[in-house]
Amino acid sequence: MTRTSVVRLLRLLSLLQAPRDWTGPELAERLDVTARTVRNDMERLRELGYPIDASPGVGGGYRLGPAAVLPPLLFDDDEAVAVAIGLRTAASGAVSGIEESSVRALAKLERLLPSRLRHRVGTLASTTVALPGSEPPVDAAALTAIAAACRDNERLRFDYRTHDGADGPRVTEPHRLVASGRRWYLLAWDLERDDWRTFRVDRIVLRPPAGPRFAPRDMPDEDVAARISSGLARAMWAYRARVVVNAPATEIAARLPAGITVEPADDDTCIVEVGSDDPSMLAVYLGMLGADFRIDETANPELADHLRTLAARYTRATDTGS
Repeated sequence: MTRTSVVRLLRLLSLLQAPRDWTGPELAERLDVTARTVRNDMERLRELGYPIDASPGVGGGYRLGPAAVLPPLLFDDDEAVAVAIGLRTAASGAVSGIEESSVRALAKLERLLPSRLRHRVGTLASTTVALPGSEPPVDAAALTAIAAACRDNERLRFDYRTHDGADGPRVTEPHRLVASGRRWYLLAWDLERDDWRTFRVDRIVLRPPAGPRFAPRDMPDEDVAARISSGLARAMWAYRARVVVNAPATEIAARLPAGITVEPADDDTCIVEVGSDDPSMLAVYLGMLGADFRIDETANPELADHLRTLAARYTRATDTGS
């Protein structure tokens, strides 16, 4: 093929990667060629391994279909940088089993990146430090299976370990996967509880196969985010407390992450629902609110003990002996 033909094929492939159907005349006009040339170029792409679907008729056209093997892809600048950043994140080990393949794919991509894009990716890598996390990595195969069930609207059966260590079977209609920090969560309709539930993916043990199919329930993405945030702030933690804070709700809400419930009690007092996997960390966290607070010691004896320990330690730290 001539250089002109190669350039035209690359332009054609770039157009076909858009999620729509293209008619022959539309492509011919875009490429400034005849409809016959478009047909010939489609055959060349098929020979190169690209699955070109063609539907006849007035409403028909060409579309890039799924392939039996992965053919070369075209990325614009922002897409290439996004893929490189995603591969760096995957290589850090948030998802188990794909670290090595992520590093290999990143090495291949960076070799092909133009210097301007390599500089953008390198700048981000050189100025970013990943803190070591204590969260268990997510199994890549499980994550893929859950994502497929969400996509195909197939029921998921799995065993689930709650934050208090209890294990039990669940039958769900999976809706969305959500990543928060180094953790993955599944939002699904729990058939036994007849309500939405949030599940940590690292606590899920799948019981294949998936199915049967179900009609998906409508929930906008913003509602998904709000429900997950609320679950992270309260139900997902091993230790939870309802705290009365001697400060206005608007003042305290501005100091807390989104999703933590802050209810005004009156003009000068609010109620905050907080949680943590460790009561000692929760005690430290409450001390950083910048306001006096009270807890129900009967409902939270472990947290009360940690608060007393911290209070005594801080008192000793400032005791000059005078």
